[in-house]
Amino acid sequence: MSKKTPLHQAAQQADHGSTVSYFIGFILSLVFTIIPYHIVVNDVVSGWTLMAVLGVFAIAQLMIQLVFFLHIGSERRPHWNLLVFLFMVLVVAIVAVGSLWIMYNLDYNMMSGHQVEEHLLEEEGIRR
Repeated sequence: MSKKTPLHQAAQQADHGSTVSYFIGFILSLVFTIIPYHIVVNDVVSGWTLMAVLGVFAIAQLMIQLVFFLHIGSERRPHWNLLVFLFMVLVVAIVAVGSLWIMYNLDYNMMSGHQVEEHLLEEEGIRR
């Protein structure tokens, strides 16, 4: 049998959360899912305000997931998980923004001559 060192035991405890931690994370996840659902279903707010409220709840939900389930920031070793997560966010942002840029350019390049003229006049705010 191999004897576990205190360092090994501490590393194991840091990697895994307690049952109470998972339960709190689960309850918070439910709350931060049900509230936006009711806001949308009951038409509490609309338009850009709705988008802002949903964005805030999405970011809060992300933070709950990171802290309670992925244990980002709670480990004792260097924050490699956080660095990997931030790199992943950067890659996803580059892919998303790049895709939107490519689709916009494709849409513009696939327009007929009349549509391009209308689009340019609309962008410049010129009315006929």
